[in-house]
Amino acid sequence: MSISLAIFLVFVAFTLGITYWASKRSRGAGAYFAAGRRITAWQNGFAVAGDFMSAASFLGVVGLIALQGFDAFLYSVGGFIAFIAILLLVAEPLRNSGKYTVGDVLAYRLRPRPVRALAALTTLTIVLFYMVAQMVGAGALVTLLFSGSGISYNAAVTGVGILMILYVVFGGMLATTWVQIIKAMLLSACTLGLTLLLLGRFHFHVGEFFSAVSRIVYHRNGELIVSDFLRPGLRYKPPYGPLDLVSLAFIFAFGTAGLPHILVKFYTVPDGKTARQSVVWAMVLIGSFYVMTSALGLGAATVVGPDYILTHGGTNMGGPLLAQALGGDVLLAMVSAVAFATILAVVAGLTISASTSFAHDFWMNVVHHGVERHPDESVLVARITALAVGAVSIVAAIVLGPGSNAGILATFGMATAASANFPVLILSIYWRRFNTAGAVTGLSVGLLATLFVLVAGPNFMGIDPPNTANGMRHLIQANPWFPLENVGIVSVPLGFLAAWTGTLLGKDPGAEAKFNELMVRANTGLEAEKAT
Repeated sequence: MSISLAIFLVFVAFTLGITYWASKRSRGAGAYFAAGRRITAWQNGFAVAGDFMSAASFLGVVGLIALQGFDAFLYSVGGFIAFIAILLLVAEPLRNSGKYTVGDVLAYRLRPRPVRALAALTTLTIVLFYMVAQMVGAGALVTLLFSGSGISYNAAVTGVGILMILYVVFGGMLATTWVQIIKAMLLSACTLGLTLLLLGRFHFHVGEFFSAVSRIVYHRNGELIVSDFLRPGLRYKPPYGPLDLVSLAFIFAFGTAGLPHILVKFYTVPDGKTARQSVVWAMVLIGSFYVMTSALGLGAATVVGPDYILTHGGTNMGGPLLAQALGGDVLLAMVSAVAFATILAVVAGLTISASTSFAHDFWMNVVHHGVERHPDESVLVARITALAVGAVSIVAAIVLGPGSNAGILATFGMATAASANFPVLILSIYWRRFNTAGAVTGLSVGLLATLFVLVAGPNFMGIDPPNTANGMRHLIQANPWFPLENVGIVSVPLGFLAAWTGTLLGKDPGAEAKFNELMVRANTGLEAEKAT
C-alpha cells in the first residue's frame, strides 16, 4: 500500500469516527442543520476557513499561478478580501435574522414562498459548480498518484462522492464542522511546511527566490520563452484582458459574501458577536494560507516548470509536483493525502448547505407551507437531497474529465453567488423599500445572466482542442459569443439592476413595515435562534 493511500485511509477512518460520534448528537433539525448553535468562535473560524480553502485553492490556484504568474494572483487574494464584507455587512445580521439558510433572511420581511424557492435554486446551482470543482481535483490527484495501481479518475470521483454522502447523511452539520476544522489544521500545516522547504531551496533569501521567478523558461507554440512571472500580461492581454481582470474582481468582491456553504456556518454559533469573531479567525487563517499558496505557485513555476506541469497532470498538479520535487515521493504522498482530506471536507460542507436549503426552504416552507407533517421530516428530506446532489456532481465531474481547472470551475459558483445571492441579501437587510418583486427579479436575472454568459463565453465554447492556458475543456464547438472568461462585469450589475428595477415596479407594504423589526433583530439579536 502506498504512503499516500495509507495516510488518506487513516484520515477517512478518523473522520468516519467523528461522523459516528456526531450522529449520536444530531437529533432534531437544530442539531442536524446548525450543530445545536454551540460552535465557538475559533471552531467556526477554522470551519469557515476549512470550507473556503478548497481543492480549487490548493490545487487550482497554485497551478494557475505556476502557469500564468502575476495574472493569477487575484484568484489567490480575491476571496480573502471579500471576507471584509462578510465581517462588516453580513455575519451578524445573518446569524440574528435567520434560522438555517439565506432564504430565512429573505423571508423575514418578504413573501416567503417565491423567495425561498428561488434561494433554494441558486444555492443548488452554486453548490453543484463547487462540487464539480472538488471532484475534478480528486480525480486529477488519483490520475497522478495511482496511475499504475488500477484506480481510475472515475473511481476516485465516485469514491470521494460516496464518502461525502456518508458524512452528511449520518453526521449532519456537527460532523461536517469538525471534519473541516481538522482539515484546516492539516492543510495549514502542510502549506507552511512546503513553503519553508521552498524557501530553503533558495537559502531563505527572498531576493534570490524572486530573481529566479523573473526568469521562468517554458515552451509556447514550439518556441522557447523566458518570461518574468512577476509582471502582468501572461493571461490577461489586450484587448479584453483588462476587462476580464475587472470582471474577475467583481466576482470575488461580491461572490464570497453570497456563498451559501460559507454563510450557513454563521448559524452554528450561539450569537452575532461570536459570528463576527469567527470571521476574524477565518481571515487570519485564510490570509496566511493564500500568501503561502502564492509563493508555492511561483515556486512550482521555478522549481518544476510550466512545461512539466502541463505534461504531468495539467494545471491542478502544480502543488503536488512541487512537493515531489522538494521532498520526493514521500512528501508527494503526504501532500496528496492532505489534498484528498481537503476535498472530502469541502464537499461535505457544500452538500450540507444544499440539502439544508432544499429541505428547509423548498420542501418545508414552499411545498408544505412551513408545516412539518411528522418529526424530523426535514432531516429525512435533507439526507435524500444529499444523495441526489452527490450523484449529480459525480456524473458532472466524470463528464468534464480531469483536464478542467478546479480553480476556474469554482469561480463559476462564485459568479452565481455574486450576481444572484449577494445583491438580494444586502438589499433585503439594508434597503427599506426593497420588496418581494425586487428579490424575485434579482435572483432570477442574476442566475440566468450568469449561466447564459458562461455558456456563451470561451470557457465552454471553442473550436480548438482543450485550451491549456485556460485549463477548461470546450463543451461547445463554436466561436464564443461573449469574449470574456469571467462574467462578473456583466452579470453582477444585471443582478443589482434587476433587483432595483423589480423593487420600483412592485408594491409590498408588508416588507417596508417589517424593516424596522428586521433592523432591531439584526443588530441586537432580539428573539434570534438560541443554542440548544
